[in-house]
Amino acid sequence: MGERGNEAEVVETAKIPLLRGENEAEEEDGEITKRSEIWMETKKLWRIVGPAIFSRVSTYSIFVITQAFAGHLGELELAAISIVHNVIIGFNLGLLLGMASALETLCGQAFGAKKYDMLGVYMQRSWIVLFLFSILILPMYLFASPILKFFGQPEDIAELSGVIAVWAIPTHFAFAFYFPLSRFFQCQIKNRVVAVSSGVALVVHIFVCWLFVYGLKLGVIGTMATVNVSWWLNVFILYTHATCGGCPLTWTGFSIEAFTRLWEFAKLSASSGIMLCEIVIKAVNDLSILLAFTILLNSVQPVLSGVAVGSGWQSFVAYINLGCYYFIGLPLGFVMGWIFKSSVKGIWAGMIFGGTAIQTLILIFIVIRCDWQKEAQKASIRVRKWSLSDTRN
Repeated sequence: MGERGNEAEVVETAKIPLLRGENEAEEEDGEITKRSEIWMETKKLWRIVGPAIFSRVSTYSIFVITQAFAGHLGELELAAISIVHNVIIGFNLGLLLGMASALETLCGQAFGAKKYDMLGVYMQRSWIVLFLFSILILPMYLFASPILKFFGQPEDIAELSGVIAVWAIPTHFAFAFYFPLSRFFQCQIKNRVVAVSSGVALVVHIFVCWLFVYGLKLGVIGTMATVNVSWWLNVFILYTHATCGGCPLTWTGFSIEAFTRLWEFAKLSASSGIMLCEIVIKAVNDLSILLAFTILLNSVQPVLSGVAVGSGWQSFVAYINLGCYYFIGLPLGFVMGWIFKSSVKGIWAGMIFGGTAIQTLILIFIVIRCDWQKEAQKASIRVRKWSLSDTRN
C-alpha cells in the first residue's frame, strides 16, 4: 500500500507541471488573440481615419501654399490675400462645411438601412441648398472692401482684398459641391477616394502656383486664381468618380426627387452650419493648443492615479491633488488670467501647467521610484489580514 501511495503521489506531482504548462499556453494564446484583435481593429480604424486626415491636411495646405507664394509678391499682397483666406473664405468655408455635415446624419442612416439610392438623392439636395445659400452670402465677396473698411482695415489693404475677394468667388461655389461630395464618399467608407483627389489637387496646385506667379507673372490675381483651379479640380475628380461607375449602388443618376422637401433639408443644413460659425470657430482655434495639452495630460494622469490608488496610496494622492490644484494651479491661473490679462487662456493654462502637469510629474516620479516587489508583499499581507478578520466575524 505504501508503494502504491508513493506511485500515486509521483503521478499527481508529474501532472502539475503539465497542467501549469497547459494553462500558461492557454494564457499566451489568449494574449496573442487579444493582440491580433487589437491590431486588426487599429488597422480598420486607420483605414478610415488616415485618408480623412490626409484629405483635410491637403485641402488646408492649398491655402497655406497660396499665402506662401503671395508672400514673395510683397507685404501688401500677403496681408490682403491672408485676410481674404482667413476672414471671408474661412467664415464661409466653415458655414458651408457645417451645412454639408447634415449629410453625415442622413447618408449614414440611409447607408445603414441599405437604402443606397437615397445617398445620391440627399447629395443632390445638398448641392441645391448649398448653391442657393452660396448666392445669398455672395455680397460678402462683392462688397469686401467697404466691409473691411468698416471694421477698421487700412485703405490699401481693404481695396486690394476687395479685388482678390471677387476672384475668390469660384472657390466659394466650389465649396457648395465639394463638401457634399466628400460627405457622400465618407458615409460609404470611401475616404481613400477623397484622399487621392485631395493629393492630386495639392500637387497640381503647387505646379499652377509656380506657373502663375513665377512663369506668367500674373501677380496676386493669378495667385488667387490658382486656388480656383485646385478646388474645382478636386470637385471634378470626385464628381467623375461618383457619376461614372465608382458608386453604382449609391448614384443612380439625377433625380427629380432631389427637388422635394428642400425646406426641411435647408433647416437641417442651416442648424448644422450655425454650429460651426459666431465667433465659436475663432475661440476654438485660440484654445485648441491648450485643449490638446489637456487631453494629453488627462490621458496620462488618471492612469497614474489609478496605479497609486490600486497600491493603497489614496491619502497620499489626495494630498498631491489638493496641493497641486489649490496651492499651485488656482494661484497661477489667477495671476495669468487677471494680473497678466490673459483671460480664459491664462486661467486654463495656469490650471493645466500648475495643477495637472505638476501632479502628473509627481506621480510619474513616485511610480518610477517605487519598489513594486515590496508593494506586492504589503498587498498580500493586507489581503491576508482582511481575509482573517472576515473569517473571524
